[in-house]
Amino acid sequence: MRGKVKAMNTLNPFPKAASLNSQLRNFCGTETWFKNPLFPKFLYTEGMQFLATQAECYWLIDLIYGFQIDQQAVRNEPFQCWDLKVTENKSGTLICDDGNGNIVFTHNLAFTTFPMESIRLYFTDNVLLLTSEY
Repeated sequence: MRGKVKAMNTLNPFPKAASLNSQLRNFCGTETWFKNPLFPKFLYTEGMQFLATQAECYWLIDLIYGFQIDQQAVRNEPFQCWDLKVTENKSGTLICDDGNGNIVFTHNLAFTTFPMESIRLYFTDNVLLLTSEY
């Protein structure tokens, strides 16, 4: 082979993350509320709608809403911080804390297609929102 040898790019396990993070920071408050028909009691914001569409993660909304019903400790917490952390092998952990770092609930994901290494969301007053929308 003649000429220059191209260096192999190291595969980035989260190629959409930087762009998505940048776009999510633009959301502040909301003018439109969205409902999930499976959980009509709960709402989510424009930022969450954007995240769910761009990251193809409506499943994340479903999980968090489902835990509001199924998990007494979660349901009893008026303000919740939800942290999704994804590993390079695409497994993940969804952790709910009380906003002061006290873990209320943890759910392990054997596999996820979520395109970012991590994200933090808030759930309060039956509304799921991005941290920038609080």
